[in-house]
Amino acid sequence: MSPRRSGTCYLIASMVLLFAIAMVPPVAAEPGKFVVTQVAQKKLSGLPPGELYWRIENFPTLDLAQKAASTSPTSLAAEVSGKVWLFTLGSKGGPSPGGSKVAEIGPVPVFPAPEYLLQINHAGGPPGSRTPVHSHPGSESFYVLAGRVGQRTPHGVNRTEAGQSMVGHGPDMAMEVFSDGTTDLDQLVMFLLDATRPASVPAKLE
Repeated sequence: MSPRRSGTCYLIASMVLLFAIAMVPPVAAEPGKFVVTQVAQKKLSGLPPGELYWRIENFPTLDLAQKAASTSPTSLAAEVSGKVWLFTLGSKGGPSPGGSKVAEIGPVPVFPAPEYLLQINHAGGPPGSRTPVHSHPGSESFYVLAGRVGQRTPHGVNRTEAGQSMVGHGPDMAMEVFSDGTTDLDQLVMFLLDATRPASVPAKLE
């Protein structure tokens, strides 16, 4: 075969290959992971009387928030998403000295337990990411920093936007939590749990 003819065949073969590649539909990228990180915990032998709310406050420094948390058995401090937070489970109102109130969420579902665990999680992920179906031995409440959260339970689907809060269900409710907006979900999750049981177990949505 002459060099000229060989070059022509190579050019035709290359064009056919490029055309074939162009005709293959792109593979859809898998959604990213829904990430959950525990940032604070505290055990309680009992609960305060009356209806309970999660009060969320910002503090100038972590030291100040930790000092405020040390004076209350139902307060926890953490630094999340570039801000310092104080989370307090208690009656409605009653801001902490030095803090600025962000939200008050409740009333929180309460239940009998030998011992209680207060837990704060930082959770979220890109649009479409979701948790496995699971349940908790207690109640959870959400405060959305960015994006939109969705929660699917046997009762249906609830959605909450950035800057808003959502009170979850009581113990042992099967659920799937997912990032439902067009931007990454960033949220705080406050738990009141039975400390004698696993904090999360697999479940099924019936």
